[in-house]
Amino acid sequence: MKKVIFVLFVFFSELISAQCAMCKAVVESGDAEIAEGLNSGIIYLMAFPYILVGIAAYFLFRKWKKK
Repeated sequence: MKKVIFVLFVFFSELISAQCAMCKAVVESGDAEIAEGLNSGIIYLMAFPYILVGIAAYFLFRKWKKK
C-alpha cells in the first residue's frame, strides 16, 4: 500500500503544485506583508486537521488499551 501511495504522489506531484495560481500571484507581487499573512494562514489551516486526527488517535488508542 505504501508503494502505491508513493507512486501516486510522485506521478501527481507536478499537478498538485500547479493548483494554487492565486497564492502564487500574491507572493510574486513582491509585497512581503501579504506573503507573510498568506503563509500564516496556510499554517493555521494546516494545523487543525492534524490536531483533530491526533485527538481521534488518542481516544481510539485509549479505548483499545482499555480492552
